[in-house]
Order: sequence, then C-alpha cells, then structure tokens
Amino acid sequence: MDTLTQTQDMLGDLIAYPTISSDSNLDIIAYLAQRLEDAGASVKIFHDETGEKANLFGTIGPDVDGGIVLSGHTDVVPVQDQVWASDPFSMIQKDTRLYGRGSCDMKGFVAAATVMAPHYAAQVKDRPIHFAYTYDEETGCFGAQKLVKSLEQLGVAPSLAIVGEPTLMQVIDGHKGCYEYTTYFTGLAGHGSAPDLGVNAVEYAAQFVNKIIALKAELRARVPQGSNFTPPWTTLSTGSLSGGVAHNVIPDRATVAWDMRPVHPSDAAFVHDALNKLCQDILLPAMHNVDPDATITTEVLAEVEGLLPTVENEARDLVMELTGANGTDLVAFGTEAGLFQQAGMSVAICGPGSIEQAHKADEYVEIDQLALCLGMLERLGNRL
Repeated sequence: MDTLTQTQDMLGDLIAYPTISSDSNLDIIAYLAQRLEDAGASVKIFHDETGEKANLFGTIGPDVDGGIVLSGHTDVVPVQDQVWASDPFSMIQKDTRLYGRGSCDMKGFVAAATVMAPHYAAQVKDRPIHFAYTYDEETGCFGAQKLVKSLEQLGVAPSLAIVGEPTLMQVIDGHKGCYEYTTYFTGLAGHGSAPDLGVNAVEYAAQFVNKIIALKAELRARVPQGSNFTPPWTTLSTGSLSGGVAHNVIPDRATVAWDMRPVHPSDAAFVHDALNKLCQDILLPAMHNVDPDATITTEVLAEVEGLLPTVENEARDLVMELTGANGTDLVAFGTEAGLFQQAGMSVAICGPGSIEQAHKADEYVEIDQLALCLGMLERLGNRL
C-alpha cells in the first residue's frame, strides 16, 4: 500500500477519535504510540496533572542531541452549534476532499508524519527524528508548554522543529504571540439612587477598557522597524464587558475579556505595566475609598509566544529546500512554534490544508495537499 493511501486510512482513524480539547486524548495517544513503536520508535508519554491527557514524544534514531522534531497537536475544536453535512467524527471523501473535524487542523499532518515512521527507521543514521504530539493546543498550547519542560528535564535537545499546521504547504517563519485574559472587578452593590455608597464594578471595568483603547494608539507608535506582520504593530482587542443585574442596582461584579497579539515580548510587558499602573494607582485606591474589600484580578487564559523571524534559521532553510519554496511568509494565527523556538530550536511551520477550513463546519483537507506533505517528508528521509 502506498504512503498516500496509508495516510488517508490513518487520517480516518484519527478523525474517529473525538479529541475535543475539553475531553481526554488518551485513546488517540495510545493509538499513535502503538503505530510508532511498531515502526521501531522509542516512545515516551507524559500525562498532565489530571491523568486524562497526555503528550507523546517518540524518537527514531540515535539518542543524541540535534534531532528534528515533527510537531502536531491531537486536540480539535468543538462541533457544537455547527451544522455539518455529515458526521464530523467519521471521515468521508467527496471528490478530492477528505472531510472531518481535524482533517486539516491538524490530524492530516500527524497521519502523514506517523506513516513515514517505518521509512525513517530504515533511513535514519546519525540524526534522530522526533515525533511530538501534544494536547490542548486549541485552548492555549498548554500541552506544548509542558512538553518542552519535560524534554528539558530529560536532557533531550533537538535542534529544529517542523510544525505541521495548515499552511497550504507554504513555509512560514513567523507569527505574533497570542495572549488572552479575563479581568474581574469586584465592587459593592447598592441602590442606584445612592451611587456614592457603592462601588460600581461596571464603571471601573469601563475605565479599564478605555485604557485598552488608548494603548492601541500607543502600540501603533511602537511598531518595530521592518515589521512584516499584518498589521505590523501589536494589537489589543476587548472581547466582552459584562456585569450588572438591573437598571437601578449598582453592580458589584464585572468582567472584561481581552486579547493581545504582541509583535515582540517587550510590547506585552509595556501593556501589562500600563494596565497594572492604572489598577494599582488609580482604580483600586478609588474603589477602596468606599469598600476596602474591592478587588481587581486578572486570569491568564493563554500566553502563547510568537515565532520571531530570524536571519539564520536551519528549519526554515531545510523546509524551503524540501518543498522547493523560494520564499517564506508570516501568518496571523498562533501555533506552538514559539515555544519550541524559546526552547532553543530553529522552527518553521509547514503543513497540509488551509487555515481557512480550520474550525469550521465541514472542515476538509485536499488529498493533493497530503501528497505534497508526504513528498516533503519523504525527501526529509532521503536526506537522513
């Protein structure tokens, strides 16, 4: 059976595991571990604190530094409230497309990489190939954050990573960070006829949002020279402001959901310093004048580091050679790539399918995209 047929078959198996981020991924990890071990890989599985999720790290080749990581996440986004033409967890083929949740984001790449494992076992000599399959990428790259720590503790030091997110097999060497927060305001309830006797959480939250709006203009002025991102500066966005129960009740609770996409980590520090100064020097003192127990707290939902383009990048150069690409691009969406870069690896993003199909009903990947991905991975094996 040729590798493309094997990849399609395995993709069907992977899609059948409903690995929505809120649920366990242990069954798909066990399946992938078995396939890799059957190919001769050494496999390590790292469970999270609950024991219900796990990362997989497999190795073919010598136990030495400088290996090449093929990276993919096993979780998918929910299908709730989406109208699908077919069962999202049962792959179907229509013409040249394979439909199913996760088909492009990103079980197609995981299937292709795993199918290549037996071939790598026959080809690898002095430089190992690693397979890194993670949990909870969609909710904040939490699995990859744990994985890089696990590798550090084990003393495993790969030198480059290829992250197979859907890029239509274009080579990507940069994206912004993705930071998501929820800030909670606790005030003092009261009657609307005596507003000075309460602490209006919604009004203090509104001042917080106004600061976010003001910071947008300041971030535009901080745009790094030569930034090729779209837009080139760090962005801030208020996702929601909620609170209050009635027209005549001073609200004692309010919540602000907000998002930041930093071009550079220094911009993130700039935003945090400005918002902390607002809260500590202005908002909280005013709130405490009425109620000493009033609070402002921020929950970190995700702080996914960006992938910074660099002049020297072995992974980028290798993937360009393997795909025949004559240039690279940047993307707006976040990935696990920045975490691998922070761990000391050179990183490139390249995988089958289009991000335009990800997260939508009737998600699909084109079969010829899987063929192009397999071509890249086969040429990688030939190099080794």
